[in-house]
Amino acid sequence: MPLTLIANAAWPVLTNRLHKLAPESFADGQVLNLVGGAWGHPGRGKPFLSAVDGSSLGSYPMLDLPSAARAVAFAAAEGKEWAMVPLPERQRRVAQCVAELRRERDLLALLLVWEIGKPYQLALIDVDRCLEGVEWYVEQMPDMMRGRTPLGLVSNIASWNYPMSVLMHSVLVQVLCGNAAISKTPTDGGLFCLTAACAVARRCGLPVSLVSGSGGRLSEALVLGDDVDCLAFVGGKSNGREIAARLTSRTKRYMLEMEGVNAYGVWNFSDWSALASQIRKGFDYGKQRCTAYVRWVVQRTLLPKFLEAYLGVLGSIRVGHPLLAETADGEPPVLEIGPLINAAKAELLSGLVGEAVGLGGLPVYQGQLDPMRFLPDQDTSAYFAPAALLNVPRNSRLYHEEPFGPVDTIVVVDRLDELVAEMNVSNGSLVASIACDDPATAARVAGELRAFKVGVNKMRSRGDREEVFGGIGQSWKGHFVGGKYLVNAVTRGPTDERDFGNFQDYTLVPEVR
Repeated sequence: MPLTLIANAAWPVLTNRLHKLAPESFADGQVLNLVGGAWGHPGRGKPFLSAVDGSSLGSYPMLDLPSAARAVAFAAAEGKEWAMVPLPERQRRVAQCVAELRRERDLLALLLVWEIGKPYQLALIDVDRCLEGVEWYVEQMPDMMRGRTPLGLVSNIASWNYPMSVLMHSVLVQVLCGNAAISKTPTDGGLFCLTAACAVARRCGLPVSLVSGSGGRLSEALVLGDDVDCLAFVGGKSNGREIAARLTSRTKRYMLEMEGVNAYGVWNFSDWSALASQIRKGFDYGKQRCTAYVRWVVQRTLLPKFLEAYLGVLGSIRVGHPLLAETADGEPPVLEIGPLINAAKAELLSGLVGEAVGLGGLPVYQGQLDPMRFLPDQDTSAYFAPAALLNVPRNSRLYHEEPFGPVDTIVVVDRLDELVAEMNVSNGSLVASIACDDPATAARVAGELRAFKVGVNKMRSRGDREEVFGGIGQSWKGHFVGGKYLVNAVTRGPTDERDFGNFQDYTLVPEVR
């Protein structure tokens, strides 16, 4: 059959639906900022190109610092009024918002496909995890808020990869706790999806604000502003470190989630089919996730078996245009990987791989793009097929950096202490795992890994609802989140002196295994 887009998925069709859903958030076709309780302030337009095919989606309404400062001041004042609203009424309004967002589930998911290149099925999961998670908090909130009061204003700065299940989810829980929430639109994607979600939230009477702009230019207002009572940050280590350095005291609450090299060790192991299924799942969304496993540390005698399982999976990973109809009924394709977030990211990965190979790394796999998974003459510069390298040299960037894309490194070791050292290469990570048939050995290794969550014969993830999440070392600073800990992070209560987290002035890390 000829290659065509799935029905009703073209960008003009989606933007028409968005304009009907939230007409107040546009002026002359330009998306606006949500400032001072109303949509306005078109700011300076910054071109926004789709990750899918390089086409124009419109432009970001980039605010200047004075406008952002005014937005923060209004949000803080609004937060004081919102804190007086009884919890049952807050529950009702948040539940109404979730119900209205669920009616737009398909629209939100398709917007994510065009904006950040997330395959359709994974985009639906992103939306569902947000809505189902917030519903859980609505039910649990009376117990979680007992004896606690809201902080005031929470500022949210998050990466582009999970606009709904991370950013919007956090915002709705924050306002459910009685806070106002202001968010910066991720610079590389999520503008339209978050505009739709915030428009619905605002119509439900929730104190949310949404601004676009340069993180560096707006940080004086969104990070250091006196009206900001709490900062929630998800992003790269360089930006996170800069923010952490500027938060010199704990008078302002903060949760700074940063990157780390998540590693999977393989030692005295035999269940290769189970590991293969994990490897395949791990390539979802091109490993553009903070919990992606990108470093495999393998016992030398197991390398042949490991490569047999691993390379078999890589050869079956599907990469392509995420909205091409592959069947007569026009269903979206089932893919692990669509485009990366942009062409610059694909070029960066290509450079990292080339540098590592030039310094002596051994390429064991380099996938190729299948022309049948793309439209004729389509711009594919943002697409990158999976790659894997063996024994990457220590003086290459790929040895120490999280690629945040479908590039894996494989390290061969002979001793357990080598395995632990190679898995701890980034001095702290969010997750790690050990594949081992012997429970005693697995427990020993797990206890020595510098990761917040450690899996035995399974991968770990960020988790949902009551599952706590944080990081060790350089991968996290501040309050841990999840369940009651997310609520505790954005409220005041009698247990504040025992805040659960990994702070700058001391380290308090739980045993999460």
